[in-house]
Amino acid sequence: MINVSDLNQYGYCPRRYWYLHFYDTQGRNYERIDGKTTHESKSTRSDWINEIYLESESLGLKGCIDVLDDNGEDVIPVERKRSQRGQYYWNDELQLAGYCMLLEANISEAVPEGVIYLYSTDERKRIRITERHRESVQEAVSQIRSMTVDDIPPLVDNPDKCEKCSTRQYCMPYETALLEPKKAEGTGWEDRI
Repeated sequence: MINVSDLNQYGYCPRRYWYLHFYDTQGRNYERIDGKTTHESKSTRSDWINEIYLESESLGLKGCIDVLDDNGEDVIPVERKRSQRGQYYWNDELQLAGYCMLLEANISEAVPEGVIYLYSTDERKRIRITERHRESVQEAVSQIRSMTVDDIPPLVDNPDKCEKCSTRQYCMPYETALLEPKKAEGTGWEDRI
C-alpha cells in the first residue's frame, strides 16, 4: 500500500519521490525535523482526535491523519503544514484528498472536504474534494506502483522546486541537464546551463 504522505512527495516531483523511495535519501533535513517537532508539540482541542492511522486495501492507501475534527455533524480530516509563506499547493491538496478518501473507505460515509492548517499563519483552509482530486489520487497511486528502480523519472518542469529539495544532492538536476541535455528539454533546466 502507498502511504498517503507519499502522494504529496510524488505530486511535488516524481523524481524526488523516486529517490526517496528507492534510495532512502530523505536524511535528516531541517524541514523534516522541524515538521516532526511541530507535530509532537501539537495543540489539542476537545473535539479533535489526534493522529489516527487508517488503511484501505481497495484504495491501496495507508496513512496517519494528523487530526480528525469531529464537530458533531461531520468528521473532517485536518492536514497540518509548516508553510513559511502561509501557502499550500496542489500536492498538499492531493495528500488531503487521499486522507479524505481513506477516511471514507473506513467510515462508509462521504467526506467531501478537508482542512489544511497552516502553522505559520494559524489559518484553517477548507478544501472541497473534487472529482479531479479523486482521479489525481488514483492516477498517482497507479503511477507510484508502476515505478521501478531502473526507470528514473524525468527532471521536474519547474527548476525552482529543486532549490530547497532534500534530494537535490542525489538527483543532481543541474549536472543532469549539463551532461545529458536531451533529458532537460522542456523542463526549464535547459535555460539554466
